[in-house]
Amino acid sequence: MAHELVAEVWRGDFLESVHHGSVVALGADGRRVLAVGRPDDITYPRSSNKPVQALAMLRHGLDLDGELLALACASHSGEDFHVEGVTAILERHGLPLSALQCTPDLPIGEDALKAHLARGLGKAPRYMNCSGKHAAMLATCVVNGWSTHDYLDPTHPLQGAIRDTLEELAGERIGAEGVDGCGAPLSGISLTGLARAFGSLASARDGHELRVARAMSAHPEWVGGTGRDVTKLMRAIPGAVAKDGAEGVYAIGLPSGEAVACKIADGSSRARAVVLVAALRRLGVAGAPDELATFPVLGHGRAVGAIRPSPVLAG
Repeated sequence: MAHELVAEVWRGDFLESVHHGSVVALGADGRRVLAVGRPDDITYPRSSNKPVQALAMLRHGLDLDGELLALACASHSGEDFHVEGVTAILERHGLPLSALQCTPDLPIGEDALKAHLARGLGKAPRYMNCSGKHAAMLATCVVNGWSTHDYLDPTHPLQGAIRDTLEELAGERIGAEGVDGCGAPLSGISLTGLARAFGSLASARDGHELRVARAMSAHPEWVGGTGRDVTKLMRAIPGAVAKDGAEGVYAIGLPSGEAVACKIADGSSRARAVVLVAALRRLGVAGAPDELATFPVLGHGRAVGAIRPSPVLAG
C-alpha cells in the first residue's frame, strides 16, 4: 500500500502540483476511523515527539509548568519571550547558556528573524527552535544528578527514559533510531502510534500527562509563536494538543481522546496543516480555523490559488 494523494496545489484553475502522504484518525475509543496511505509504516515524528519527551522529563522530576513547560514542548519561533524562557529554565537549575548542545541557529519566525538580524545578531544555540527542549533536558539531568555534558548520548539515562515513555504512549516498540536536526536522539514509530500518544495526552484527567496537555493548550504561543499555524490551531480548539514536526509531520490530540497524525511524503511543510484540518473535519471536529483549511498559492504577492485537501480527504 503506497502513500496516497492527500493535497492538490491549484494555481488559478490549473492543477500545478500534488502532495502524497499518509494520514490516520482515531476515534475517542482509540479505534481507527480514517486511514489513508501507509499509517502503520515507521516514520520519524521529528518535533512532534516533543510533548512525549517532556512527559518523560516530568516523570523523572522536572518541575516546570505553564509557559515554561509549553516551551519544553516547543519548536519555537525565536521571539524574545522564547529566548528569555530558555534562559530562565537554565538559570533556575544553575546552568549556563553554554550548556546547550543544540545546533546554533537563527530564529525561524519571520518577524523574529528580521528583528534578530536588525540587532546584528548571529546564530547561537539559544535561538534554535529546539532550545526549550534542550534546556528542559539539561534541567532534568540536574534534578537527577545525571551528567550534563553527554545528555544527547543515546545511552544516557535521560534518553532511555524518553524512549520508554514513547513506547508506552504509542503502544508499540520503537522501529528506528536516528539523530534529529537539533542533535538529539530520534525515535521512529508509526503514525498510528503517534496519534495514539497524542490522544492519550490530550484526554488525560490527572498526572503529568494532564500537566503537559494543559501547558500546551493554555500557552500555544510558547509551543509555536506569533502567527504560527500550530498556535492558531490550539487557540481555536479548546483543550487541543497539537505539534508540528519537520519533514511534513503533524499530530493533534483532543480532550475526547480523538487524534490525527499525518506525514507528507515529500517532506514539504506547506500541505501538512491543510491535510490535518481535513482529517479533523472528517472526524466531525469543529473549531479548526478556515484559514488553515487551505494554504494560499501566491502570484506577485497575492493569492492566485490554493493548496487544498485531495478528494480522498475532502470527502
